[in-house]
Amino acid sequence: MKSFVEYSSHSDFSIYNIPFGVAVFNKEYIGCCTRIGDQVIDLATLYDFGYFEEIDGFDDNVFEAYTLNEFIELGKPITNAVRKKIQELLLEGSILSKDQKTIEEAFYDLDKVKMMMPIHIPNYTDFYSSIEHATNVGKMFRDPANALLPNWKHLPVGYHGRASSIVVSGTEINRPKGQMKPADADKPVFGPCKQLDFELEMAFIINKNTEMGESISTKQAEEAIFGMVIFNDWSARDIQAWEYVPLGPFLAKNFGSSISPWVVTLEALEPFRTTSPIQDPEVLDYLKFEGDKNYDIHLEVYLQPENGEQNLICESNYKHMYWNMTQQLAHHTVNGCNVEVGDIYASGTISGSDPKSFGSMLELTWRGQNPILLNNGQERKFIDDQDTVTMKGWAEKDGMRVGFGEVSGKIIPAI
Repeated sequence: MKSFVEYSSHSDFSIYNIPFGVAVFNKEYIGCCTRIGDQVIDLATLYDFGYFEEIDGFDDNVFEAYTLNEFIELGKPITNAVRKKIQELLLEGSILSKDQKTIEEAFYDLDKVKMMMPIHIPNYTDFYSSIEHATNVGKMFRDPANALLPNWKHLPVGYHGRASSIVVSGTEINRPKGQMKPADADKPVFGPCKQLDFELEMAFIINKNTEMGESISTKQAEEAIFGMVIFNDWSARDIQAWEYVPLGPFLAKNFGSSISPWVVTLEALEPFRTTSPIQDPEVLDYLKFEGDKNYDIHLEVYLQPENGEQNLICESNYKHMYWNMTQQLAHHTVNGCNVEVGDIYASGTISGSDPKSFGSMLELTWRGQNPILLNNGQERKFIDDQDTVTMKGWAEKDGMRVGFGEVSGKIIPAI
């Protein structure tokens, strides 16, 4: 496919992508949008100009909303048809390519828009689905010879997080405060976190509501997943180490998480499916699945000190995940837990077997024992104030590139 919109061959936002987001246009109004290259397209204007009239059931201009939730809730028969229509309109020689009036009103240069939170998030769950990450953490904090807890290979471990503190890329994050217990102290102290970390994750977004008592099987799961974003699960390691027993993460996690502004659909990622890892021991029947359920998505993490350059500190891949999205959703709902449109489910830290692919500072520096040397001569064991962490992700194959852009966040001092 070739578009009439020119873009770099390295662009995440090719004709094969067609992601969805929400933007402020010209500092004037908010609406839903898509992107190709460095052009952001106002979808509400495309709707008003009649470009979606032929799609059955698409009767209201939900693109005028401040979030994608109304659009997502229409379900895949409609949202997929809309995506394909946009793709068709962006092709070389299309009707839209010759409609200069619509192009002038609906197309914006990237620097003329401000990206917003793409969805309203009712609920957030974070999983723990990378066997390499779980093994590394187990070696550090428990018995190196028995790093994984007995349940880990039998179910996708997860916990319910805080939806209200998930923010869009570019939002600054205050260093959290809380209780910590230094190794040489006999009681806890209170103050700003000293071991602030990132966690490289992906997350999927739900497109339907279910009733309490209903469950979603691994076969049904992909119909319930609209798309994905990059997810940075900021973590306060010293607060976490003291508080997590017996109920798990709390203040160490709920102070902030960051997501990329563009939601990439599962359909755009279809060409990049890859074989899932062998699960041994065999999982219970409700967690069994058929076909390739992992995705080959290259991921990178950069750390930039204040007034300094970006440092590439991690290269990983989403295909490493032991537990896939269909299993995560099936397990989450097997007890009858209801889901809501806009719910977000994060993967857990994505680490590979190579130390360069470890998806957190905790692992990259091995709990601070092996500091990272930055290109300005500074060292980092964890994240300092005024540091910016940026995550990027894309899939590429046979001349097709589909990416997520980036999620970036700067750490500022505790209030």
